[in-house]
Amino acid sequence: MAIEYAMLKYLNDHLNGIQAYMEEPQDPEDEYVIIEKTGSSKENFINSATFAVQSYSTSMQGACDLNEVVKDIMDQFWENAAIYSCKLNSDYNFTDTETQRYRYQAVFDIKY
Repeated sequence: MAIEYAMLKYLNDHLNGIQAYMEEPQDPEDEYVIIEKTGSSKENFINSATFAVQSYSTSMQGACDLNEVVKDIMDQFWENAAIYSCKLNSDYNFTDTETQRYRYQAVFDIKY
């Protein structure tokens, strides 16, 4: 299974009803998450990938809170048998000025 699908499934299994997607949904809910692989590499048979996880909500506080939930969930992603490590690289306010949607973005470095 590709790392993108493993991460998408993991988030959807743990977000308690909030949906994670790999692209913007046509009819988005009030809160949702989008994952995007921003890069990858391989060294000594170990794959690495960097993911941006964007948490959307109807308020800045909601986006911030959802971002904290995502970070807590991703802290346990390494427990997946195929994942060696999952490290938070950075997180920050990333409000979408084009759509006027509040969002936070957390960036994770994953080895698998």
